[in-house]
Amino acid sequence: MPDHPLFESLEGLRGTGKSTLAPMLAAARQAVLVPTVPALYQPLRHAVDERTNVEARMCLYLSALFTAAEEIQRLLDVGVPVVVESYFARCLASHRALGARLGVTLPSWLPLPVTYHLVCADDERQRRLAGRNKPASRWDALIETATDRVTDAYASFPMRRIDTTGCSPEEVLRVITATDTQGAHSHADTEPVGAHPDLLPPVPRHAAGTRRP
Repeated sequence: MPDHPLFESLEGLRGTGKSTLAPMLAAARQAVLVPTVPALYQPLRHAVDERTNVEARMCLYLSALFTAAEEIQRLLDVGVPVVVESYFARCLASHRALGARLGVTLPSWLPLPVTYHLVCADDERQRRLAGRNKPASRWDALIETATDRVTDAYASFPMRRIDTTGCSPEEVLRVITATDTQGAHSHADTEPVGAHPDLLPPVPRHAAGTRRP
């Protein structure tokens, strides 16, 4: 049983490759792909997504993430690696970009992943989105009007940037699996986040999936 089973997250805007790569990465790592909106939240998620209150939506997704984090920690504790398609960074960045003003302090028990920030040239990203069968939700459309603010907020989280422009999913997977994950761990210090409505404060390096010296 490994001392520190990998916990990895894929972050980024829609169309950068998260949903395609997450199951591929999980298979490559022999990891469990944990949904960060557990099944019990799905009916309420759809109901809240039909409303316009950004703080209410943020709180719902945070609650779902904390619930998922308990399952993630349980798996890590028994030596099982975990992959997620987005985690707290996406929730905080996207809702802050849309104007949420809630201050959030992440607890010390929270399992934190090695995080890969998937980016893609916007023209290609838009072509990918146009080719999807699933229509964009109202919230997805709103986030598309604030992508610069989302990207700025993402920059506050130490992540490993992976450019997917012009790359096949298999090529991106090879880049990710070749990335050094030495020092990954499953706990982090408590850090305040979300003091500003548009831009999250910097998070120290030791709180983002790297071991302190």
